[in-house]
Amino acid sequence: FLRTIPPKGKPRLEGADAMHAWVKVWCGRDAGWQEFDPTNGMRASNDHITVGYGRDYSDVAPIVGVLKTTGGQVGEQAVDVIPVAMEKV
Repeated sequence: FLRTIPPKGKPRLEGADAMHAWVKVWCGRDAGWQEFDPTNGMRASNDHITVGYGRDYSDVAPIVGVLKTTGGQVGEQAVDVIPVAMEKV
C-alpha cells in the first residue's frame, strides 16, 4: 500500500490510499537491497507498506478465489493508512 500525502493546504482524503507496486533491486554488497518507486520517481519510504513480494501482480493479488451468487452485486473498497504512535517497551 502507499499512503498518500495531500498537496500543501489541502485536506487528506480518507480512503484515498491505494495498492501500489514498486521494485526492490540488489545494488551490490555495499548498498544491498534497495527499494524504488518508479511510478512516483522516488525511493520507497515509510509511506510504502509491504504486504507481499512477487514477480508480478498475480503473485501478490490481495483477493484470491471466486464468488458465485445470484442477483446484482456491488463492491466498494477504500484504504486509509494512518500512522500509529508506538509505545516504548
